[in-house]
Amino acid sequence: MKLFDYKNSSASYRVRIALNLKGLSYQAQSISLLDNEQGKDNYRALNPSGLVPTLVDNGQVLTQSLAIIEYLEEAYPSPSILPADRVARTKCRAIALDIACDIHPLNNLRVLQHLTGAMHHSDEEKLQWYRHWVSIGLDALEKKLESNQNTYCCDSVPTLADICLVPQLFNARRFSVDLTPYPTLREIEQRCQNLPEFAKAHPDNV
Repeated sequence: MKLFDYKNSSASYRVRIALNLKGLSYQAQSISLLDNEQGKDNYRALNPSGLVPTLVDNGQVLTQSLAIIEYLEEAYPSPSILPADRVARTKCRAIALDIACDIHPLNNLRVLQHLTGAMHHSDEEKLQWYRHWVSIGLDALEKKLESNQNTYCCDSVPTLADICLVPQLFNARRFSVDLTPYPTLREIEQRCQNLPEFAKAHPDNV
């Protein structure tokens, strides 16, 4: 199993956590987004979208972090990263999609680079953009989870929702987003970070 990733990529970070929670060994190859290695022909031949992560397992090339994680759940079902109850699973996926589809894409590197490149916005305007959309998303997540009785987002063990939450909060801190208004999210994050599977996946440890 081989993972093409970039340490600070939220999407790659998700997959590293999932692989660790599943207890799966893998070979990692860094694709530097800052050096545009994702745009080189050899990587584009593997992943025409030019995005990370890409996972190669048993000769199959898999892309898109949530699709990869769902594949891992089906191919390596134990331990599970989804709640057993159908409704809880749906709510868990909804939180993951809140992050992966509604927050992250608006603040992805290529979007931010386009703002300051072709659209000629200043770095300060870029930061305003980032903080605006992240705050809207985190506000909603905090409300969703503030009455949560579980240890983690959706269960007594980490699930897909936590796998998405932790990298998003890491990313928010990189852009100096004030996380004080989100005590529930920060408490869940801290519980996750105390686990070796999350700690090993952290960009500082890759």
